[in-house]
Amino acid sequence: MKKSFGAKTLVYPTPVWVIGTYDKAGKPNVMTIAWGGICCSSPASVAVSMRKATYTHGNIIERKAFTVNVPSEAFAKEADYFGIVSGRDTDKFAAAGLTPVKSDIVDAPYIKEFPMIIECKLINIVEIGLHTQFIGEIIDVKADESVLNEKGLPDIEKVKPVIFSPETRAYHGVGRYIGDAFSMGKGLKESKSH
Repeated sequence: MKKSFGAKTLVYPTPVWVIGTYDKAGKPNVMTIAWGGICCSSPASVAVSMRKATYTHGNIIERKAFTVNVPSEAFAKEADYFGIVSGRDTDKFAAAGLTPVKSDIVDAPYIKEFPMIIECKLINIVEIGLHTQFIGEIIDVKADESVLNEKGLPDIEKVKPVIFSPETRAYHGVGRYIGDAFSMGKGLKESKSH
C-alpha cells in the first residue's frame, strides 16, 4: 500500500546546480538551485526555477544568460553555502575560494573548479507562482578532461554530481551503474511482439 504525501516537492533525483550570473555592475555571482532539469532536446535546453527575491533572478533578467555549474561531491559544502548566502552583499566566489571564469559565448561566469558547466542563453521566462522558470538554450557544455570516459563523454561516476532530497533536506551522491538506456528493456519489447 502506498502512503499519500499530498502536493509536495518530493521527487528523485533532484539535481544540485549552481547558477552563474553577472549583476548590473559586472560582479560574478552564483546561486544554488534544486529546481532544474533538461526541458527540451531541440533546441537543447534547460529549465531552472528560482524565487523573484533572489539576486540571481534579477541578474538573469538583466543579462539574458546564465551558466549551470555541476558541483562534484568534493564541492558539496561550497554548493550548500552558495544557496544560503545572498550575492547582494557577499562575494561568494571570494568567500568560497573558487574562481569565476568569464564565458566566451554567453554573458555569464562559470566556476573553474567544478567539473561540468552548461552555458545558456535565456530563451523563455515562465511565471509559475512562488518561482519563475527560466528556460535557457544550451550553447555549450564543457567538462574537465579528468571526468571523461573512454568515448570522450562525461562519465557520471567521475563527475560525481550531488543530488538533493527536498523533504529531508539532505545531499546524496549518485548510485551505481545498473544498465544501458534504450537497451536493457529490449527483451520485454521482443517478448510482447510474439
